[in-house]
Amino acid sequence: MDPDDVLEDWAERSGEYSPEYYAYYGPDETSELIRERLDSVVGSDATVLELGCSSGRHLAHLHEHGYEDLHGIEINDEAFDVMTENYPDLAAAGTFHVDAIENVVREFDDDRFDAVFSVETLQHLHPDNEWVFAELARITSGLLVTVENEGGDDRSEDGTAVNYVNEEFPLYYRNWNRVFTGLGLIEIDAVSLDRDTFRAFRPED
Repeated sequence: MDPDDVLEDWAERSGEYSPEYYAYYGPDETSELIRERLDSVVGSDATVLELGCSSGRHLAHLHEHGYEDLHGIEINDEAFDVMTENYPDLAAAGTFHVDAIENVVREFDDDRFDAVFSVETLQHLHPDNEWVFAELARITSGLLVTVENEGGDDRSEDGTAVNYVNEEFPLYYRNWNRVFTGLGLIEIDAVSLDRDTFRAFRPED
């Protein structure tokens, strides 16, 4: 599957793993873990970007706890109708980009965001677009959080492998410690969750 096919499939996603699907379940323990880490490193005055924000359940949790400068990138435009219905305060307060991460991230200045995070989003980024990772390190001034399925023993020797969700969507297993420490970030936390690994990074001083 080439990069354009991957993007098109996510832009048109409905049913399982769609914006409606995530809005139905609402904020969860991952939302709280992200908030706790942001609280301890950057605080609620931070400028925060979520990659692949969908209908906004994680950002809504932050907003409910005093975060106001919230931004999101989401390729599926229907996500924002769902956000408006389920999280109207977030929809009114946040700044959102309806596009692929690959098409937006280069527009941001260096250190544009105090915190950047992704939840099961970067794992779907096609290998041809791995240049995005360096861009994320560039725009993050305080904290970068990844909550991704790393695949464990399914990874190859170089730390990568691919699986297909429902035989349809590619999931690229990566060792995110290796990816972002290789770009000059320092890992400050790692937590094994049910299927994902939570990792927090900060830039070098």
